[in-house]
Amino acid sequence: MIFARVLAALASLAAATPLAANPYSDHVSVRLLSGWQQADGSHLAGLELRLAKGWKTYWRSPGDAGVPPLFSWDGSGNVASVDVIWPRPEVFYQNGLRSIGYSDHVVLPLRIQPKGDGAVHLDGALTIGICSDICVPLTLDLEGVALPDSRKPVPAIAAALAERPFPGREAGVRRVTCEVRPEGKRTKVRTEIEMPPAGKEEVVVLETADPTVWVSEAEVQRKGNRLIAEAEMIAMRGGAMMFDRSGVRITVLGSGRAVDIRGCTGG
Repeated sequence: MIFARVLAALASLAAATPLAANPYSDHVSVRLLSGWQQADGSHLAGLELRLAKGWKTYWRSPGDAGVPPLFSWDGSGNVASVDVIWPRPEVFYQNGLRSIGYSDHVVLPLRIQPKGDGAVHLDGALTIGICSDICVPLTLDLEGVALPDSRKPVPAIAAALAERPFPGREAGVRRVTCEVRPEGKRTKVRTEIEMPPAGKEEVVVLETADPTVWVSEAEVQRKGNRLIAEAEMIAMRGGAMMFDRSGVRITVLGSGRAVDIRGCTGG
């Protein structure tokens, strides 16, 4: 599979090249934005990435030609969890391959849940793939920030939050079904979504609750108000695969908008 080959190539390059001496690190800069505190005690912060012209990085589900980012928050203080809120990504086509991610500039909002009362300090590292004509891995140390008690939103983070895909209900999604059919070592999944068009050239991304399950790029067709996507799944750990329909996440990326759908039912 292309995805496995990309991972292997990046791992090989990472092992062969000391990250501190990586000549491609100048093509991306990253910083943490301190954000604000919400009424429920959680915090909103941001991770800002700027990429050189012609370079891109990847979304959480990057496609067969991409590598998902990895976050480490080991240097943080009084932090129970950090959830990344993904703005609407772009779809890229290059050399016959499709990938999903971001170019130029992106802010990833972060929702931080403190462990308890007191000051909250966010620190850590980010491992990403960046691509132009070639793809390289980078591990970037993040300069830590103290999260303020302020309730005043930060415009750059608020703007990124506004770029989130629409929840299914807000986008007019009605019935969503998933039909699963085993075929040897692979499993076929057919998803039908009753929803208005999200624009031209709709791309459908299927993710399962199990991160060890590989899902292929979906073949997509629209029949009136029905969007149909068919893909293959393989359990990378081997053995039988449990398919949890309630844990399925479906993202529809159209030229007009993006839609985030959680869960599906049987046919």
